[in-house]
Amino acid sequence: MFKKKKKKSSFEGITKLQPLDFPSKVISVWSEAIIGNKQCQEILLKSEFKALGIFVYALNLKDDAREWLMVNGYAHLMAMINAVEGNMDALRWLELNKFDILYHMALGGDGDKDAIKWLVKNGHQDMALITKQIEHIKDLIEMENNDVHKIRAE
Repeated sequence: MFKKKKKKSSFEGITKLQPLDFPSKVISVWSEAIIGNKQCQEILLKSEFKALGIFVYALNLKDDAREWLMVNGYAHLMAMINAVEGNMDALRWLELNKFDILYHMALGGDGDKDAIKWLVKNGHQDMALITKQIEHIKDLIEMENNDVHKIRAE
């Protein structure tokens, strides 16, 4: 009679993804932006690498930045952020779509030390460093969200 609708993953139907091939200098600027260097983030936002600057906002829970990544072909970056936050659908999506580096960054950003070792072993030391920075930022956000002494407008 009635068929159950299969729940869609928020990453299903993504067709056009932008390439993630960034020069090492850009990766260095991104790394600085992630740890809070606003000047580096502004440089990214005003460049052809705008997505990396927006990624920093998305990492820090800015909904409009998260939407921008999805709409503008960076669902793979958003999937990595979601997977760091514990979204298993996003993690599976990265794995199934062979985003091996982002997959291991997501695991490492959620505290998996073997994933960090995988990144280093496979020649992605720069991504291992960024992963540790992402883990630190996500831990700070979680700590602040769990702080019983903060008043939140919800």
